[in-house]
Amino acid sequence: MYLISKIEDTVRISPSSFEEPVKETAVEVLNENYMGKIDKKLGLMVTVKEIEEIGEGKVIMGDGAAYHDVIFSALFFKPELHEIVEGEVIEITEFGAFVRIGPMDGLVHVSQVTDDYINYDAKRGALIGKESKTSLEEGNKVRARIVALSLKGKSSKETKIGLTMRQPGLGRFEWIEEEKDKSKNKGKSRVKGKSKGKEKGRKK
Repeated sequence: MYLISKIEDTVRISPSSFEEPVKETAVEVLNENYMGKIDKKLGLMVTVKEIEEIGEGKVIMGDGAAYHDVIFSALFFKPELHEIVEGEVIEITEFGAFVRIGPMDGLVHVSQVTDDYINYDAKRGALIGKESKTSLEEGNKVRARIVALSLKGKSSKETKIGLTMRQPGLGRFEWIEEEKDKSKNKGKSRVKGKSKGKEKGRKK
């Protein structure tokens, strides 16, 4: 999920940027320093939204740059265990599918794609169900649940997110719609069957 947090920090602004607007320069510096970095409590910083407070610059002897104490708001992406997420398949491998969820990637292992036995088609670049013949390929939009999560490290490259699609309401969007249609049709059939039974009873 996404969340906005307020953070206090000190920004170093080099002499070459003294003629630029201080707040705009501070946002650029903070984004360069923190964007894409991982905080264990807050998650991955997506971007600095705005500088809410900025103090007067202090110059340190032998440096020449100005140091400003700031309070700024930033947008974070923090995946949660058991959270339902939606994303796009960006890579298919023999062992599963990588899914882009927001600014991070998760892995759906072949054992977690469907209840069907899955075969890997290298030429097509797809995971295909043995019985159902359903396929999962790059570019497919999917809905999944987070079942394993590790936010260790300093960047998204070091994080690990395990996903599953083996639950009702999860999977490739087309699969979900097909299941909804099947459920609707079953419901209609049951209603029709009950109606016929009542009519026969009335005739007697």
